[in-house]
Amino acid sequence: MKRRTDHPSPGARKAPTAAGNRLWTWLMIPGTLWMSAFLIGSLVLVATLSLGTTDPLGNPQFGLNFENIAALAEPAYRAVLLRSLGYSLLTCVICLVVAYPVAYAIALYGGRFKNLLIAAIVVPFFANYLVRMYGWSVVLSDDGPLLKALRAMGLADGGTKILQTGVGVIAGLVYGFIVFMIIPLYAALERMDVSLIEAGRDLYGGPLRTFFFVTLPATRQGAAAGCVLVFLPAMGDFVSAQLMGGPDQIMIGNLIQDKFFQGQNWPLGSALTMLMMAVLFIGMLGYLRRARKDEAEAVR
Repeated sequence: MKRRTDHPSPGARKAPTAAGNRLWTWLMIPGTLWMSAFLIGSLVLVATLSLGTTDPLGNPQFGLNFENIAALAEPAYRAVLLRSLGYSLLTCVICLVVAYPVAYAIALYGGRFKNLLIAAIVVPFFANYLVRMYGWSVVLSDDGPLLKALRAMGLADGGTKILQTGVGVIAGLVYGFIVFMIIPLYAALERMDVSLIEAGRDLYGGPLRTFFFVTLPATRQGAAAGCVLVFLPAMGDFVSAQLMGGPDQIMIGNLIQDKFFQGQNWPLGSALTMLMMAVLFIGMLGYLRRARKDEAEAVR
């Protein structure tokens, strides 16, 4: 009787060794230290400057003054912060609703054209962000093609405006950052087992119920990652509000820009920056906690 011996196939992947892990760790250290030094150094500089003052000529002076921190509680700044939060959250929701069908169609029905379709979505976003926003402002202008088409169909009149409104700002934010939602969703749908959808159709019947009970839970990590990638830059964006909004639609990014470049009040601009960073840190912390909980549930 011959004893059976199992031999690994030539194409089998080898598990990483301890020496290999140590090598990659050492290779990551220089880049990590470089990025961390500049990040921490800039944060310390901004945090220190937020406690400073300005001289009669508008030059920043370091000090220990909490007036800038106290000024953040004023109704005007609070209103801008809440507006920025509202615009950013609404942008996340709209991007999620628009990006899910796009990512779903490409991942499940794109076939051999998947890479081409993803490239068609991503490549236009390599263009300069400011140039794209200028182009989008022309499309949404009062004499632009969108409003002309709506007027021709009787869906808008001569007084209808998109620019200089909150709708225009949100439209700019969605256009600017929707690609950051499509890519994580596509990656999550690409990794998902298609047989789960087929089993879900047998259990839940219609495609809508299957999506909510099978596809959505299986890809929620991709959706959460997309929301973070959209929310973080949208919260600090100032180009969309500047080009497509008015004085009543300014966001916290516009305030920071104004304090640093026009108002010559760097300490107050630094305090506003720290406030925005605190909001973004809370959002990132919530995402990391949720991701860690999902990983723990997956291990079980």
